[in-house]
Amino acid sequence: MLRFISGKYQGGEFPLQEGVKVVVGRSSDLDMVLVEEMVSRRHAHIEMRTGIVYVEDLGSTNGTFVNGERVEKASLTEGDRLLIGTSILKLVAVEDVPPGSRRNLQKVALGKETIRSQQATGSIARMTGNLEEIPLPDLMQLFGTSRKDGTLVIQSTHVGRLHLRAGEVVDASIEGSAISAQKAAYRMLAWTKGHFELEPSDPACQPRLQMNAQAYLMEGFRQQDELRAILSRGPKIEQRLGLRTPLEAPLQDLEQGKLEVLQAAINAPNFGVALDRSPKTDFETYKDVHDLIRRGYLEILD
Repeated sequence: MLRFISGKYQGGEFPLQEGVKVVVGRSSDLDMVLVEEMVSRRHAHIEMRTGIVYVEDLGSTNGTFVNGERVEKASLTEGDRLLIGTSILKLVAVEDVPPGSRRNLQKVALGKETIRSQQATGSIARMTGNLEEIPLPDLMQLFGTSRKDGTLVIQSTHVGRLHLRAGEVVDASIEGSAISAQKAAYRMLAWTKGHFELEPSDPACQPRLQMNAQAYLMEGFRQQDELRAILSRGPKIEQRLGLRTPLEAPLQDLEQGKLEVLQAAINAPNFGVALDRSPKTDFETYKDVHDLIRRGYLEILD
């Protein structure tokens, strides 16, 4: 079965049957009708043969993607994700479906009355979903390969925004925080729960970054791995830092970047605020704070 895990048909399911070809597209006479501009009239066809599901692009304008890779023909295995237009479908295993059945077909709004209604209202499809179903790294691989434009809004413990142009991250922010765009982008990569929606591009966005999806993910994962290795050594977010007293280490020995981290640490009510105020990424700030403690410049006060 193909389960819609993102897009305006999210939650819908489409059973697949052995030897039955499913043609996907915008035309109302097809088997699976997806009414949105990014879907071609005849976009792709899907067929299960001897238990294996195959997908073939039918020369669509915007392409068909399997796990973030644009394909002409491909086979799918359980758990694979298929991107058509703004809809992401996941192949899931289910019990046998009786011949001729189209269980839950109405849930994906494929009926002609629904099609006419959506065409009349001119509804715009937006890509939505949950990070539990589609983690942010998977989303970024999809957006990078398909060169998406838009603003990815993520509602987790905070609300974050990743601004995309042709699949590249050009800006990032977290509501209620004045942290740098780079720091915001890497923090969001660690979010694993929440809801996302790809909105139209914000014309007021002034690019502060230029990272393609692959570079963003590789550097973000590297920082997360190294950050996890030093988190256990403290300090904790709620702890306060101060200058070591008496201060014996000479301040003139510190380079400018570490002086800025030192200043952020001693002027903040706790380490969490210092992380926000530091001009460096969270990983770089943690690393500098550990070094400043080791060299006798900082100490944990409580």
